[in-house]
Amino acid sequence: MAPDQLKTYVRDVPDFPKPGIVFKDITPLLADATAFLSTINALADRIAAYDVDALFDIEYRGFIFGASLAERCSVPLHLVRKPGRLPREVASVSYELEYGVNEVEIHTSSVQRGDRYLIVDDLLATGGTAAAGIKLVRDQGGEIVACAFVIELEFLDGRKALGECPVVSLISY
Repeated sequence: MAPDQLKTYVRDVPDFPKPGIVFKDITPLLADATAFLSTINALADRIAAYDVDALFDIEYRGFIFGASLAERCSVPLHLVRKPGRLPREVASVSYELEYGVNEVEIHTSSVQRGDRYLIVDDLLATGGTAAAGIKLVRDQGGEIVACAFVIELEFLDGRKALGECPVVSLISY
């Protein structure tokens, strides 16, 4: 299924989670097995050239795609989570997002110095969350080779926050 076809499975929800935000609802994509599998296959094909040692996926909706991608690519999966949700030693960073401030953490043991990692999330908006994930992995000695997203909101210029990090996205608005 082509990215333009996948776009038909994303529903706009105006004024969520607050007035002025148009939320991109992926639940119709998740509810259709063919569309979901097409999404995973398209992302896996596009990230294959990066030859990664593992994936980091971002809480919450990133988990849905990251787990399937890790399985499809036969690489380990590590988590980028909100504070207090990881049980071992963590590194954390605060960042701004399009409608507030947040903080994320990773297990420090998830990163092996010099290994190649890819960040996965459902959506690239302003880039704050992905940039925080990049910083966490790099601070622990890992190399981020790319970030992959199902959806990119190009008008918010999130790639700018990611610096020189290559971006893979399937659906753009």
